[in-house]
Amino acid sequence: MSLLTVQHLHKAFGGNQAVNDVSFNLQAGELLALIGPNGAGKSTTFNLLNGQLTPDSGSITLDGVSLLGRQPHELWHMGVSRTFQIAQTFATLTVAENVQMALLSADGQSFSPWRRATHYRRDAVLQLLAQVQLDAQANRACSALAYGDVKRLELAMALANQPRLLLMDEPTAGMAPDERHALMALTRSLVNQRGVAVLFTEHSMDVVFAHADRVLVMARGALIAQGTPTQVQSDPHVQAVYFGMGHAEVTP
Repeated sequence: MSLLTVQHLHKAFGGNQAVNDVSFNLQAGELLALIGPNGAGKSTTFNLLNGQLTPDSGSITLDGVSLLGRQPHELWHMGVSRTFQIAQTFATLTVAENVQMALLSADGQSFSPWRRATHYRRDAVLQLLAQVQLDAQANRACSALAYGDVKRLELAMALANQPRLLLMDEPTAGMAPDERHALMALTRSLVNQRGVAVLFTEHSMDVVFAHADRVLVMARGALIAQGTPTQVQSDPHVQAVYFGMGHAEVTP
C-alpha cells in the first residue's frame, strides 16, 4: 500500500488550470522527484499537499487518512514535514536552539520569548544534528553557518517531528555542485534509515537523475510522464516539452 496517494487533483486560479487531474503514489522509503518548466504546476501541487492551498477536487491521503482541509500545522503533527527553496531558519538563534524550536513545536509545547530553550531535549537535539553532520556546530550562531550547512540544519528541523512524508522544495537551490550531491546523498541515507517518503522539486537535472527513484514530469498543470530516471530521460514527449535542445540542467 502506498504511503501517499494523490488522485485526480485539480486546482484553478480564475481561468488558469494550475493543476489538472494529477494522480500519483509515493511509497515509504522512496525519493520521488517532481520536475517541469516554469508554470508547470509544481509549486501549486506542493502547496496542495502541504495544506497551504485547498484543491477544487480530488483526494490526498496519507496512509489511508485524508489530508484535505487540514492546515500545515495539523499536517506537521501528522508527520508531514517540508523544507523550502529559501531555508526557513532562525538566524539569531544557535544551531541547537533552531532544532529545539522544532522539537518544542513537534511536542506541542508553547514557546515563551522570556524563556530560552537551551536545555530542552538536548540529547535529542544532538542526535538530530549528528544525523546531518552538524553536531560539532551545535553552539554556533545560525547566522555564521555556510549556506550548505543552513540547508542541512533545515533538514534536521524537518526531522524533528519524526516525519513519514518529507516535502523538499528545491532543496539544493543556491548550492555548489558538490554540496548539492552531498545533501541529497545525506537525504538518501536518512530515508533508508527512517523509511521516510520524500517528494522533492529540483531544477538541477544532474541531482534528479542521480538520486531520484522515480520522476514525475509536469507541464501546463498536467502530468505528462512518470517513471524511472532512465524512462523519463528517454520519453519523446518529455524531450520535446521539457528538455528542448537537450540541456542537462533546466530552471523550473
